[in-house]
Amino acid sequence: MGKMIYLDNAATTKTAPEVVEAMLPYFSENYGNPSSIYEIAGRSKEAITEAREQIAKVLGANSRDIYFTAGGSESDNWALKAAFEAYSSKGNHIITTKIEHHAILHTCEYLEKRGAKITYLDVDQNGIVKMEELEKAITPETILISIMFANNEIGSIQPVREIGMLAREHGILFHTDAVQAFGQVPIDVDALNIDMLSSSAHKINGPKGIGFLYIRKGVKIRSFIHGGAQERKRRAGTENVPGIVGYGVAAARAAETMEERTGKEAELRDYMIRRILEEVPYTRLNGDPKKRLPNNINISFQFIEGESLLIMLDMEGIAASSGSACTSGSLDPSHVLLAIGLPHEIAHGSLRLTLSEETTKEDADFVIEKIKEIVARLRSMSPLYEDHMKKLAKASGK
Repeated sequence: MGKMIYLDNAATTKTAPEVVEAMLPYFSENYGNPSSIYEIAGRSKEAITEAREQIAKVLGANSRDIYFTAGGSESDNWALKAAFEAYSSKGNHIITTKIEHHAILHTCEYLEKRGAKITYLDVDQNGIVKMEELEKAITPETILISIMFANNEIGSIQPVREIGMLAREHGILFHTDAVQAFGQVPIDVDALNIDMLSSSAHKINGPKGIGFLYIRKGVKIRSFIHGGAQERKRRAGTENVPGIVGYGVAAARAAETMEERTGKEAELRDYMIRRILEEVPYTRLNGDPKKRLPNNINISFQFIEGESLLIMLDMEGIAASSGSACTSGSLDPSHVLLAIGLPHEIAHGSLRLTLSEETTKEDADFVIEKIKEIVARLRSMSPLYEDHMKKLAKASGK
């Protein structure tokens, strides 16, 4: 097998060399505990401060409002659980959508067992929230709206500014899971009226195991992990200094390269979408054709199983996915694809390709040709496809 073509960057990304280089000294040289008072500890503390400032700059935020976590799932859990607890005197109603990441959906299920009332909004056929339905869902007991910035499976970008404005008008907290969006699209928390935002480093060429939760000053969010005084007493535990340093560098790198990088990704994305839809029959694009992440392609292939497609692509050296990495191994079709109206049989035949700055046009052409070959091979073994072709032939009188 030749080189691997990695097209699953929504699941995780390769850690950038400059990120690794920045992290290394904090494993073996500047390894002091930031909470201690001697010089080597001071270096770790300064590095954390710098990383916090690097990340805050990307968001147009105050660095004091950035709280480091172990990743996006922890940040989502913290935002929802702590808001529910802190604002229980006002109400117990939370609004989210049916296409959220499971870190949100499963947390909502947990809170429902503890007295929360959750509204799961429908989305349109492109995976976009309908603002009028969001406004109708608001009640006097609504304390939080949690709607993801961009969907991890189909790439659709939500009307975040409008959601934030609506929440602000009603005095409701607005949290957004921006794990897929941070570093991929411009985000200004003040302009977008965001009160809390979750992110994870490994989605933007940073290390795994480190994320953050942005919490706007004045938001009453209680401690998530109790113990020491780290993260201004809100998230106890000795800081992951190498991870934090790596995240700071990855965030700065993502901001610096965003315009050129995402422009290239979007151009290649559109090229691949166009060719696949034109050259492979019985296919459909999932997600909004315009308001989508620059590197996201999600296409359903009728009459085949997505799992078989993935296995055969892997045999050709192509790494892709059928949806969220967090639900791999599940035999159920994607909850996101079902929410946008796809029937089970079509949702099962979906493929997600997520590009990176390293993806070339040559890679794209190779992948497209392999998809064409594999889909044709799988359909040749499909009784459903055979029946469909017989019906077509009969209808045409052949």
